[in-house]
Parts: sequence; structure tokens; C-alpha cells
Amino acid sequence: MNKSYILRIGLASIVAVLSILAFLGIFYQIKVFDIQLVALLQRVLIDFSLGIVIFLLGLFLLTFLFGRFYCSTLCPLGILQEFLMFVFRRKNSLKKNLPYKYFIAALVLGFLIGGTAFLVRLIDPYTLFGSAMSGALFGLVVLFLIAVLVWFKGRWFCSNLCPVGTLLGLISKFAVNKIYIDADKCVSCGACASKCPTGSIDYKQKTVDNETCVKCLNCLRKCPKSAISFGMHKNKNVPFSQSRRKFLIGGAAVGVLLLAAKGSVLLAKSAVEKFKKVIIPAGAKNLDDFANRCLNCNLCVQNCPMKIIKKADGDYPVVHIDYTDGFCDYDCHRCSEVCPSGAIERISLAEKRKTQIGVALVDESKCIKCGLCVMKCPRQIIKREDGGYPQISADECIGCGACQNTCPVDAIAVVPVEKQKVL
Repeated sequence: MNKSYILRIGLASIVAVLSILAFLGIFYQIKVFDIQLVALLQRVLIDFSLGIVIFLLGLFLLTFLFGRFYCSTLCPLGILQEFLMFVFRRKNSLKKNLPYKYFIAALVLGFLIGGTAFLVRLIDPYTLFGSAMSGALFGLVVLFLIAVLVWFKGRWFCSNLCPVGTLLGLISKFAVNKIYIDADKCVSCGACASKCPTGSIDYKQKTVDNETCVKCLNCLRKCPKSAISFGMHKNKNVPFSQSRRKFLIGGAAVGVLLLAAKGSVLLAKSAVEKFKKVIIPAGAKNLDDFANRCLNCNLCVQNCPMKIIKKADGDYPVVHIDYTDGFCDYDCHRCSEVCPSGAIERISLAEKRKTQIGVALVDESKCIKCGLCVMKCPRQIIKREDGGYPQISADECIGCGACQNTCPVDAIAVVPVEKQKVL
């Protein structure tokens, strides 16, 4: 069992290092974020391809076979909380499995299924991790609050707030392999419970709540009598409770899910109307859909070599392009490569070079006819005849901002298009 624990710690450490390197923009060849549950679900909803569905079903199958290893091994925010628990070295106690978490998950996932990520951005563990790692104020504040929760309650966020944990917990409850306590060996010393980050162990009753258990395997390592095991249970002394209350809660949660999915359609249309029109990355398709689909993990922000992709602000609720200090490199489509949720579609460099994300306009009252924009245009579609003003073809301009960036008198500005198209 110590070998299993070491293996889990090793895998979690690799994921942690890869996650940090990805958000530092150093290395993202092994795309660990492509298997984040909400990002996967979003990709299934946006682009229903066989490969993505297999990934999602594979994640559910892994949980059905072995329980919530995802939460302790693959979730970057879960790994971060485990690190905080190691630093704080706090003892834990039994915690209630609170029923309201099912309604939170139903509401959040219902809105996502209905077409908007506005709610999921506030609570999805991957999104919160990315927001904090990129230095966004919201992410840093939430990370501080989670750290406070870890100090007082351990991984309470994972067991009673996180919609991903709730969904995987429902599957883990019926997992083939679970954590069990051998009542004949257990001496009720409480060593296992004191190290359980989710408070899932009742050492007095000698039971484990495998729904909230994140399979960190700390209990197996700490038990002095080897009374805790992980695998298929032989004694069958923990029957599944089919109480009427649980069925009522489940039915009500399903009702919330359906209502949220239906109501989110209206929210998706109205929530973006008040925001300013901005330029969005190639592959994001159109302004309204992108505003509802982007998770705001900020991975594209951190990996943009030109640093023109900016975080959400008061003008627009998700990441967007700002040409104030740069332009979009004609030979780069990094944002399309790194986006795990499909909000920015994965397009080839050749397609990106033909995707119109904006149109450049010339203010002739400012233009000094220097011709620098003509030389800088990567598509060579800016014409200037007989020393006159530069003429930009709206049918050929992709809105990369190179001309705007090179203009010495700010006579050129790129305006967004409502819907992107491939020229």
C-alpha cells in the first residue's frame, strides 16, 4: 500500500510540475489540462467528436473502477490543497456529507449544458487554479479563501462545494474498488481519520464515505494495524442505503439541472449584450458564443508570446485581444493549441492565417503617408498608389494588428468583426 501511495504522489507531482510550467508559458507539450472534467465536458458540448467523448467516458470509467483518484492526482487545485495540508499539518475530523452540494452541481452543470459557462467559471477547480496562477484578482481571492478552508476544514471545498467532486463522488460511491476498514483489526485509534483530508472516515463506526473520499491513500499509510485496505470489499457489511430522503434529494437535483439548462439559454443571450465589442482569438468563432464558452482559465493569456491576449475585465467578461502594446504574430497560433475547453477551436496555422478576427481602418486625417503599414502587412494586402493614402481591402484583411502596431501616428485601428470567417 505504501507503493500505491508513492505512485500516486509521484503522478500528482508530475501533474503539478506540468501545470506550473504550462502557466509559466515554458512547456505545454503534455497537455494535462485536456483531461480536466469541465474542459472535457465543454469540448463535448461544443465539438461532439468521438475522440473527446472517449476521453470523457474514460475519465468516468476510471472513477467507477478506482474512485476519485482524479481529485488527488489529476486536479491541479486538488493537488494544491493537498500541498497546503502538508504545510499546515492540521488534524482532521469527521465531516458531514452535506446535501446542498448536489444542487450546486446541478445548477452549475445545468447552465454549462444550456450554453453558458458564466457560473462554472466561479467554482470550477481547474478554472480557479488557472485564474490564481495567472495572477487574476478573482482567482487570488478565491485561492486565499480556499487556503483558509484548508486550515480549518481540510479539503472541505472538494467534498462539499466543488461540482466536479460532486459528480465524480456519485460515481465513486458505486466504485468497484473502495477504501474499507477491517473491523476485526481496527482498534479505533483514530490515526487514519486524523490524516483524512475530506473527513470521510468515521473510526468509531469503522466506516468510510467513499463518495467524499479522494483516494489520497494517507489512511492506508498511517494505520498502525493495517486495518484499512483499498480494493473490492469482501464482507459486504456496508449496504447501499436507499432511503426516501436520498431519492427526493436526487429527484430535486435533477429538476434543478433541467431548469438551469433551460434558463441558461436566456442568460447566454442577455448576459453579453452590455459588453463592448472586442477582438477575440482566431478560432473563437463569434463574440457572443465565446463570451459564454470561455472558462477564463487564462492559459492562453500566459502562453501568448506576443502578450496581446488579456484577462477578463469590465469591457468583456472573458479573455480577449488588445493591440495597445503589440500585434498577433502571423506565424503563431499558440492560443488555439493550448485551449483545453474548445472555446478557441484547434485550427491549423494555415487556417489561422486566413481567419478574419478584425478589419484595419485608416484615419486619413492622421495618416502621414509613410508607407510603413504597407511593408509590415504579412498578407501584402495594403496598397498605396502614387504616394497616396494606404488602402486596406476589408475582404482580405485578417485584423492581425501589425499595421496598427507599426503606424507611428496612430492612424490605423483594428475593429472587431461580429463573427469570424475564413477568407
